[in-house]
Amino acid sequence: MTRPLALIVDDEPDICELLGLTLERMEIDTQAAHDLAEARNLLGRHRFHLCLTDMRLPDGDGIDLVRHIQSHHPDLPTAVITAHGNMETAIEALKAGAFDFVSKPIDLQALRDLAGSALRLSDGDARRGSRLTLIGDSAQMDRTRALIAKLARSQAPVYISGESGTGKELAARMIHDLGPRAEGPFIAVNCGAIPAELMESELFGHRKGSFTGAVRDKTGLFQAANGGTLLLDEVGELPLLLQVKLLRAIQEKAVRPVGSEREQRFDARILSATHKDLAKLVADGTFRQDLFYRINVIELPVPPLREHPDDIPQLAGHILERLAGDGITPPVILAADALEALKGYAYPGNVRELENVLERAAALCDAQTIRKGDLGLPDSDPAAAPTQTAAAAVGRRADDAPPPPDDLPLPKYLEAIERQRIVAALEKTRWNRTAAAELLGVSFRTLRYRLKKLEIE
Repeated sequence: MTRPLALIVDDEPDICELLGLTLERMEIDTQAAHDLAEARNLLGRHRFHLCLTDMRLPDGDGIDLVRHIQSHHPDLPTAVITAHGNMETAIEALKAGAFDFVSKPIDLQALRDLAGSALRLSDGDARRGSRLTLIGDSAQMDRTRALIAKLARSQAPVYISGESGTGKELAARMIHDLGPRAEGPFIAVNCGAIPAELMESELFGHRKGSFTGAVRDKTGLFQAANGGTLLLDEVGELPLLLQVKLLRAIQEKAVRPVGSEREQRFDARILSATHKDLAKLVADGTFRQDLFYRINVIELPVPPLREHPDDIPQLAGHILERLAGDGITPPVILAADALEALKGYAYPGNVRELENVLERAAALCDAQTIRKGDLGLPDSDPAAAPTQTAAAAVGRRADDAPPPPDDLPLPKYLEAIERQRIVAALEKTRWNRTAAAELLGVSFRTLRYRLKKLEIE
């Protein structure tokens, strides 16, 4: 069997020799070029499976070579070698199409991990497809799936943006499944669902005895995702102190467990997602600008359902088939009036809300046919309502309820008012807690605490 061939581009003979010896031990043949002109000449004469290029070359820089390869050899994974700590250059290279980067002084284990991932991508093993997909034949879904397939060929950090319920985690799983890390673990963590005092331990791990209750060593999620992908969902909920540590972990590709004196390297691709506007959080000072630019190397926007309503019939059919196949509801069909009603609704909760509507309707309908009246959709289209602020909308819903009795003690009176406001927000968002928290102007963690305290189920 023919051995893989790597192209090494560096004007320092010692670096070329080091990289060549390391790859040779992985049974990878190498050829070296000392400038851009020689590299382009070799690319035209041989079929390479991996390219490693320094950023500074006598007749240009590594990003020029990355762009050339993207134009003429788009299936060739290319990694750049950057100066230690020069993250701006690494990010520029990733945006230009580089597969990954490695910093000087070169960590040989990191180089071996990178080469292994690149070869899995280059030999086609990672192109077997994903068992998951975004449903729909609209232009929006076609563009999103095409971008996901392109992002799967890179190791660049991806920021997945979109409203709650649009399928951000599904998009992240597709990136994982279609990429060279498909055989590794996919770990998703909701940053808004972990108490702040436990978050550092959950992400980075801890050592026995490092704090009260730490009765044994614990592996953090970064290391648990070794060889695979880590999705930081609702990353906008991270406290500022954790943002600093997360930035260092991503830049150094190493974490320090709580109570440990040494950092431990990890090899995982980092994806992040949130329904919040991170740029606005940066402007407000609640999210670090340097972390924002580090995780937002490439943005993957997932469109809300109201922007591709033609996909609703196909989505509804898929959801009903799944519900029946899982035994959650009996097999049912959609009447024409129900389908038209579904297509005319705005879905503030997006696909997740569509699933909830159909599950409820399938359980309550008669004669295995869902009609318009079974859907329980609001009489008016939320998208067509006059523009109003979220606070005003919640306030009016809360005002519809009778006020608490005046003779209540002040703490009980305030609790009753708070309960009305929270319930009104939950009803407006069809009990989507993430959307309700945004409507109320509080964090997901705060809302979850208030729900528990007020015993709201």
